[in-house]
Amino acid sequence: MPTTYSDLMVDVRKRTTQLPLEELKQRLDQGDKFHLLDVREKDEVRAGCIPGAISIPRGFLEIQVEQRLPDKNAPIVVYCAGGIRSALAAATLADLGYTCVETANPGFVRWKELGFPIETPPNLTQAQRERYSRHLLLPEVGEAGQAMLLKSRVLLLGAGGLGSPASLYLAAAGVGTLGIVDADTVDTSNLQRQILHTTSRVGMPKVVSAAKTLKDLNPDVHVIEYPERLTSKNADRLFGDYDVVVDGTDNFPTRYLVNDASVFLGKPVVHGSIFRFDGQVTTFVPEKAAAKMGIAAGPCYRCLYPEPPPPHLAPSCQEAGVLGILCGIVGTLQATEAIKLLLKKGNSLVGRLITYDSLNMKFRELRLRRDPSCPACGVHPTLTGYIDYEGFCAAG
Repeated sequence: MPTTYSDLMVDVRKRTTQLPLEELKQRLDQGDKFHLLDVREKDEVRAGCIPGAISIPRGFLEIQVEQRLPDKNAPIVVYCAGGIRSALAAATLADLGYTCVETANPGFVRWKELGFPIETPPNLTQAQRERYSRHLLLPEVGEAGQAMLLKSRVLLLGAGGLGSPASLYLAAAGVGTLGIVDADTVDTSNLQRQILHTTSRVGMPKVVSAAKTLKDLNPDVHVIEYPERLTSKNADRLFGDYDVVVDGTDNFPTRYLVNDASVFLGKPVVHGSIFRFDGQVTTFVPEKAAAKMGIAAGPCYRCLYPEPPPPHLAPSCQEAGVLGILCGIVGTLQATEAIKLLLKKGNSLVGRLITYDSLNMKFRELRLRRDPSCPACGVHPTLTGYIDYEGFCAAG
C-alpha cells in the first residue's frame, strides 16, 4: 500500500492509462464515441472547457458518476487542469468497476496553450446561480440548460385558471420572456382558482395583475402584456416570436384557431383543459416545429376533435363549475411540458393524452394518432388559411 503522496501517485500512474492531448484531439476530430469527463471545480469550468465534456467535480465523483455515466463499459477520457486529479479520478473509476478509462495528460491548461478548441459555458450571475441552484444540480439542466431557459420565450394564452399556475412555475424556473394574452379583467369569482390575482386587484386587467405577480416572483423574467383576444387577425403577430405556446383557453373557437396557427407557423402547443372535476393535457408539435426540434411530429387538435361538440355537451366553467385545485394540477403539468420542450429533455406528451379524474384521484394515458385525412396536418391538407371559427363551431 502507498504510504506517501509520491507513492500514491506512482501507484496511480501504474494503474491508469495516459492519453496524450494530441491523440485526444484527433479522436474528437474524427468523431470517436467516448465520454469526456471534466473533474475540475465549477469555477474552473466556467473559465472554459473542452467542447462536449461532462462536468463532475472530483469531490463529487463517487456520488454522481453512476447516475451521469451508468454504462461502466463505455470508453471514458478524464481530464483536469494538469493531470493529477484526472489520474486519481481514473483510478477511482476503475475501483468502481469502470472498465475503459483513460486520463488526458497533462490537462486543460496545456490543451488551451496548444490552441485546441475550447468553449465557455454560459455566464450566469452569482445571484442567478443562487436562485436556480437546485436546477444547476440537475444534470439534465445545469448551467447550460438554465441559460437556455433564460433565453427562451413562452406565450401563455390566458391568465386564468390554467395560465396562473403555468406562468408562476415558468417564471420561477427562469423562462426569460413570458407573453400573456388576455383581454379580461379580474373578477371576484376568479379568485377561487386564478392564483395570479388578488382581492385588491379586482377590476384590474388580468395581464397587468399577472405581470405584477410574475415580476415580483422573479425579476429575471420579462413579461409582455397583450390585453387583447386572440383572433385570426393577430394570431401570426402574437405567435411569431415565441418558442412554445401554452394554451389555457376555455372555448372551442379559440382552440381551433390556436391549432391552425400552430400548424401554419410551426409552433409547439401545450394544451390543457378542465371541466368540473376532470382535466386533460397533451402536447401538439406540428411538422415544422418537429423538424427544428429533431423529434417526430404528432397529431394536432383537429385529429383529436375533427368537429366541435354541441354546445350543450361542453358547457363552460361559468355554467358547469370547476374544482379550483384542478387548475393547479393541469396548469403545472403544462408548465412541465413547456420546460421539457425548451430543454429538449425527456419524453413529451406528443401523441399522448393525459386525463386526470380528481374525484377518484386517477390518471390515465390515451394514445393519439395523426389522422391522414386531417384538413390541417394530414397528407393532403385542405386548410390553408384561417376560417370563421365562431361559425365553424356553431355549425358543429
